[in-house]
Amino acid sequence: IELSNNDSWIRDCGPTFVNNGKEVRAVDWDFNAWGGLVGGLYFPWDLDDLVARKVADVERVDRYKAPLVLEGGSIHVDGEGTLLTTEECLLNENRNPQLSQAEIEAYLQQYLNIEKILWLGKGIYNDETNGHVDNICCFIRPGVVALSWTDDKDDPQYEISMDAYERLRHATDARGRKLEIHKIYQPGPIYISEEESGGVDAVEGTLPRQAGDRLAGSYVNFYMVNGGAVVPVFNDPHDAAALDTLQKLMPERKVVAVYAREILLGGGNIHCITQQQPAAKSK
Repeated sequence: IELSNNDSWIRDCGPTFVNNGKEVRAVDWDFNAWGGLVGGLYFPWDLDDLVARKVADVERVDRYKAPLVLEGGSIHVDGEGTLLTTEECLLNENRNPQLSQAEIEAYLQQYLNIEKILWLGKGIYNDETNGHVDNICCFIRPGVVALSWTDDKDDPQYEISMDAYERLRHATDARGRKLEIHKIYQPGPIYISEEESGGVDAVEGTLPRQAGDRLAGSYVNFYMVNGGAVVPVFNDPHDAAALDTLQKLMPERKVVAVYAREILLGGGNIHCITQQQPAAKSK
């Protein structure tokens, strides 16, 4: 099915599906291209803002229109009442400046049936989404998280990941469990090459891709499917270790590697460009 859109990131502009065990419904968030006129990535974004509504119509599911600017990549849930997010994104002045943190939490609880929200500080270094959580930390299963990591204290990512680790280490989920944290060593760092920069068409109203700019590479940005997990790789020395760790963490799933540097060059990765829909009866 073809839908008109401004860009390719269905995770962020598409619907977030919720499931009560019998019926699937869609949450339609407001979308402003990761910041609107205050640091947003492109203009206009009007077609992207309609994607969630169109998907809900095509799938014939009821839709909740949420009064909140939010992208799907800025949240991660465990299916048992716990949500992960970052202050860098959800509390950014370019998302919902009229709302307090408590009001944002109330909307998340209302529309996603969330009981507890775990706030990390920032996302991956130089992530142009303002630090989406799906690039730095995700649930493997309830009570178990994967965290993008580096041991290099000279890397700006080190302090970010360390802060996230400390917050997670002292946190409990909605069921009162301490979290089991698994560090996934990041690739790279990965930088845009001269060839890649020259191969990107310059479009008015969008951010350029300059040679030497650091890309927000992460193995945590993977997509779970029925019986499997699709993991981005980059022909990087850390690829094999990341795949091995994730396979051990998900023995019930087949971990499949997909070379994803081209997607990364666009600003996201596998999780960003996909969106799962739970199985249940729709109307």
